[in-house]
Amino acid sequence: MIFTILHIVLITMICFCCCFSISLQSKNASTSMDSVELELLFKVMEALSTDQEWRISYPNLCKPGSSWPGIECRFSSSDAYFHVTRLDFGTYPNPSCKSSAKFPSEIFHLPHLESLFIFKCFTESPTEILFPANSKFISSPLQQLSLRSNPALVGSIPSLISSLKSLQILTLSQNKLTGKIPVQVFTMTTLVHLDLSYNVLTGEIPSQLGNLVNLVGLDLSYNKLMGIIPSSMGSLHLLQKLDLSSNSINGTIPPTFQHLQSLVFLAISSNKLSGDFSNSLTGLQNLQYLLMDDNPVFAPLPVNIGQLKKLQELRLSNSGYSGSIPSSYSELTNLTTLSLQNNRLTGQLPSGLADLPHIYHLNLSRNFLDGVAPFNSSFLKRLGRNLDLSGNPGLCLRASEGNGADVGVNVCGSDKITSPRQNSEAVVSSCSFTLFTFAAAIFEILRLLL
Repeated sequence: MIFTILHIVLITMICFCCCFSISLQSKNASTSMDSVELELLFKVMEALSTDQEWRISYPNLCKPGSSWPGIECRFSSSDAYFHVTRLDFGTYPNPSCKSSAKFPSEIFHLPHLESLFIFKCFTESPTEILFPANSKFISSPLQQLSLRSNPALVGSIPSLISSLKSLQILTLSQNKLTGKIPVQVFTMTTLVHLDLSYNVLTGEIPSQLGNLVNLVGLDLSYNKLMGIIPSSMGSLHLLQKLDLSSNSINGTIPPTFQHLQSLVFLAISSNKLSGDFSNSLTGLQNLQYLLMDDNPVFAPLPVNIGQLKKLQELRLSNSGYSGSIPSSYSELTNLTTLSLQNNRLTGQLPSGLADLPHIYHLNLSRNFLDGVAPFNSSFLKRLGRNLDLSGNPGLCLRASEGNGADVGVNVCGSDKITSPRQNSEAVVSSCSFTLFTFAAAIFEILRLLL
């Protein structure tokens, strides 16, 4: 009997020790990393930051409560290791970057990294986007790559970036990247968002852009791109935001744009677009923002813009538009901003503009508009200085409405301007005309005397 009891106690103790040992091993494994991945991570850290002695301060990077800000880890039950899935550098509280920071190609070797953000990191020592010499990174699960606001990030966009087969978001904005956009980028059909804005990219927009059928956002603004907008862009049926502003793009908006029925935001300001584009916009029934300032269009205002009922902001200034303002613009009941200044518009204002319920910014200055402005005192008070009609010599306000208004035009039947401000261009033009007339008179007198 005693022997049996001792036997049971001994077995119990052995089982307890075994269970404790297994539990301890499991606990240690659950807070540890694969040694190869850990070494790669230290190399990446040391290439970018000297905030701390990372190997000493954070020897167990993914241990709960001891990991540095800017790192996210995920436990994998398949190998009982924690793996790094996200890295952030450059902005507090994330690790800052040293002045000699270089882009670490080893970062693409991290086998579980899904998101990488490097912001204001490469600011002094020039560096380029580098990929490993071997091809192991091709299996990278990276889904989001954001290298933004790095004035010392130079060179071209490497074509090998297309080997990141899982990439959905690519942001390379506000750097100093140069050269043409490699056509290989447009084979990355998993891309949902592509932002290459504020660089020094050159060349034409490749027609292969139409391959990115899952694209929701595209921003190529503030570069030196030229040539025409490829008609293949009309294949991007999921596109919601398109910004091509501040380039040297010429031609016109292709008719295939009418197929972009998901488009909400369209900005093509400060380019060299010209000609009639009215048929290219008819299908954009979800469009809320149309920004096309500063283009040498030199055509009448498109009447069918009035069919874009969701439009909230319409900017077509400084583009040589002629003719009258279409009455259909009065049907844009969601409009908050209408900017048509510095064109060649003529005729009277549509009376319906005064009935736009949400308008708060209206600039029709520096045109050749005439007649009585249809705005009552309530409208004038609501917009205040956000209404600018100056530079239209033939335009006036009714006396009953114009007294005290500050919009830059005469009260009808009076020489009194309703605004103390004067458009500088109008002043210069008036002075130039007066001087020219005076000089001509002097010349005529001298001719008669001689």
